[in-house]
Amino acid sequence: MKHTLLLMTICAIASCSEPTPTGNPFFTEWTTPFGVPPFEDLRPEHFRPAFEEGMRQHRAEIDAITANPEPPTFDNVIAAYDRAGELYGRVARVFGALTSAETNAELEEIKAAMSPLQSQHSDAIGLDPALFAKVKAVYDNRATLNAAQQRLTERVYRRFERSGALLSETDKERMRAINEELSSLGVKFESNNREAMNAFRLVVDPRDATGLPSGVVARARTRAEEEKQGDKLVFTLSKPSWIPFLTYSESEPLRRQLYEGYLGQSAEGSQFDNAQVINDMIRLRTDRAHLMGFDSYADFVLDERMAKTPARVYEFLDDIWAPALAKATEERDEMVALKRTETADSTATINSWDWWYYAEKIRKSRYNLDEEQVRPYFALDNVRSGIFKLCNRLYGITFRPIVAPVYHKDVQVYEVLDIDNTHLGVMYMDFFPRAGKGSGAWCGTYRSQGYTPDGTRIAPITNIVCNFTEPTGTTPALLTLDETETFFHEFGHALHNLFADVPYQGLHGTERDFVELPSQIMENWAFAPAMLAEYAIHHRSGEPIPERIVQRINESSMFNQGFMTTELLAASLSDMDIHSQKEYTPFSVADFEKYALTTRRGLIPEIEPRYRYPYFSHIFDGGYSAGYYSYIWAEVLDKDAYEAFVESGDLFSRAVATDFRHKVLAPRGLRDGMDLYRDFRGAEPSREPLFRARGLLPADPAADSLLALVSRDPNTPREPLPDSVLRQILNEGPLVE
Repeated sequence: MKHTLLLMTICAIASCSEPTPTGNPFFTEWTTPFGVPPFEDLRPEHFRPAFEEGMRQHRAEIDAITANPEPPTFDNVIAAYDRAGELYGRVARVFGALTSAETNAELEEIKAAMSPLQSQHSDAIGLDPALFAKVKAVYDNRATLNAAQQRLTERVYRRFERSGALLSETDKERMRAINEELSSLGVKFESNNREAMNAFRLVVDPRDATGLPSGVVARARTRAEEEKQGDKLVFTLSKPSWIPFLTYSESEPLRRQLYEGYLGQSAEGSQFDNAQVINDMIRLRTDRAHLMGFDSYADFVLDERMAKTPARVYEFLDDIWAPALAKATEERDEMVALKRTETADSTATINSWDWWYYAEKIRKSRYNLDEEQVRPYFALDNVRSGIFKLCNRLYGITFRPIVAPVYHKDVQVYEVLDIDNTHLGVMYMDFFPRAGKGSGAWCGTYRSQGYTPDGTRIAPITNIVCNFTEPTGTTPALLTLDETETFFHEFGHALHNLFADVPYQGLHGTERDFVELPSQIMENWAFAPAMLAEYAIHHRSGEPIPERIVQRINESSMFNQGFMTTELLAASLSDMDIHSQKEYTPFSVADFEKYALTTRRGLIPEIEPRYRYPYFSHIFDGGYSAGYYSYIWAEVLDKDAYEAFVESGDLFSRAVATDFRHKVLAPRGLRDGMDLYRDFRGAEPSREPLFRARGLLPADPAADSLLALVSRDPNTPREPLPDSVLRQILNEGPLVE
C-alpha cells in the first residue's frame, strides 16, 4: 500500500499542469551575488513545494525526450537528458547542504518525507523503457560522436544499465522497492548518528581536569555555561572535544568513559540503535547486487571503480596491513614500557582509551614537541591565509571576501579569481561544531561548473564544512596539526570543483577511488618547511614559527603512523568484509566486526577501527560503501603525484601545478582516472612514496612493487569472509582462536 500511495503521489506531481507556485525563492531568479543561494530568504516550508515542482519539471523534460518523433541523436536524447532537472538539482543541493550543516526538526521531517519520493522519482526515470530505448539507440551509434560526446553517452548508458534498465518488469519492481527502502534507511542511519552524538555528555568536575591544557578547559567551561551546567566542564563527541581530552587527561577512568561513549554511538541495545538499520541495508544491497548479476554488493560497486574487483582491494589492503600492524605493535609495546616505568608495575598494560595519552607523552619525550605549544602558530585565520597563498603560488588564483547570504553567522564567503583576474567561482567556509551539524569535514557544491547553450561558462559555487576547535574568549580558533591537515585536504576537493572544465554535467563525476587524489595531494604542503614559513605565525606575538619547531614537526611526521595506518585499514577492511557477503544472514554487527578484525586479522585490542559500523557514516549514508579503501588507495596517487613537484626542485612550481590543473583537475570525468594520472605523470604511480611517507618501508626494499615490499604469510586469507562464517557468528556467537 505504501509503495502504491507513493507512486500515485509521484504521478500526480509529474502530471500536474498547474502554473509554477509563487512566493518561493526557488521559483524566482536569484539576484544574490554571483547567483548564490538566498539562504536568508529560505524557510523550511519552501522545500517541499520546491522539490515537488522540481520533480514535475524534470519529469516533463524527460517526457519531452521520449515523445520526440525525430530519430534519436546525441543532442535530442543524451544532451537533453544531461540538461534536464535543473530546478530539482538546485533544490536538492541546497537542501542536502543545510541538512548536513544546519538542520532542524522541520528539515528532518521534510527529509524523511521526501526521501522515498525522490527514490521513486529517480527510479521512474532510470527504469523508463522508452527513455532507455532512445539512450541505447544513440549508444549503439556512438562511434560517430566526438570524444566528449562518446564519453557522456557511455556514462549515461552505463548509469541506466546499473539502475536496472535491462531487468525484467518483475525485477524492476523489486529494484524500486529496494531503492525506496534504502533511501529511508539512509535517513534513519544519519538521524540516529546525529542524535547519539548530540545526546552524549561527559560532565567533569574542574578538580578532575588534571593534565588538560588551559585552552581545552576554557572550551569545556564555555560549553558547560551554554548548557547551564554550573561550574562544571562539558566534553562531547565532537573531535575538538574528545581527542584533546584523551590526549591530556590524567584520569584513566574518565578517558575510558569518554572513549567508550564515542565507540558506543548508535550501538546495539542503545537508545539510537543502528544495528537493525545496518542489517536491513546489507540485506537490500546484497539483493540489489544479485538482481544486477553480481555475487556481492562489493562486486557491484567496484565494477566501475579503478580497483575493479574485491580481490584487488583485499590484495592492496593486506599488503599494507602486515607492516602497519607490526609497526603499531611496536608503538604499543613502547607505551606499555613507559607506563610500567611510571607506575612501577611490571604487569601494567594500556587500553584503547590510553593510546592518545601515552603517544603524546612519547612524542614530547622523543621530539620535545608539545602540540598545545605548537597550536598558537596555527590560528585558523593564518592557516586559511596560508592556503590562499599556496593556491596563488601554484595556480595564480586569489580569494576575495564578499558579502553574501549565509545559513549561519559563522559562515564566510569568498569570490575566487582566476590567474587572469576573471571570476572563477565562489567558496563558502563553515568551520565550527554545533548541534545541527554533522560530524567530520566535507566539501560539496551548490552549483557545479557548466556551460549555457550559447557557450557561456557557469561558475561553480563550492563549500567547505568542518568541525574545528572553536575560539574562546579573546583567543582565536587555534588548530591542531590534524585539523590543519584536514583544512588543506578539504581545500583540495574545493579546487577540484573550482577548476572543473567539462562540457556536460554528466562528466563531473570521477571514480570514488580517484576523487581523494585532488584533496590528499594538498596535505603534502601543509607542514613543508617552506610552506610553514608562509603561514605559521604566532597569533599574539606575530613571530614566525621557530625553525626548531618546524624541524620537530617534520621529524615527528612518521610518529604514530603504525596506529594511524592500522585504524584506517581496519575501517577499510571492515567495510569490504560487510559488503562482500554473497548471501545475507542476520548478524550481530559487533560480533561480525570483532571476528573480521580481531580474530581473523589479529587487530590488537589497544586499537579500534577508525569507525565502527553503527556510526560509520561514510559507508552507510555517505557514498563510500565498499569504497572506504579509497583514502589509502588514493594516497598512492597523491604521494607519487607530489613527487613531480619534488623532482622539479620547486615545491611551488607553477609549471607543474598548471600541468596538474589541466591534466587532472579540470578534466574530471572526461577520461578514466588512471588515464588522467598517466597523462600527468607519464607513468604508472609508484607505491614507494606512500610506504616512505608512512614509515613502512623495509630496511632494504628490493623493488617498487607492493608485493615485493612486504613479506606475507602465504596462509593469510585474501578473500572476503565466507558466508558460513557470517552464519556461524549469528548462530554460535563470535569465533575465538
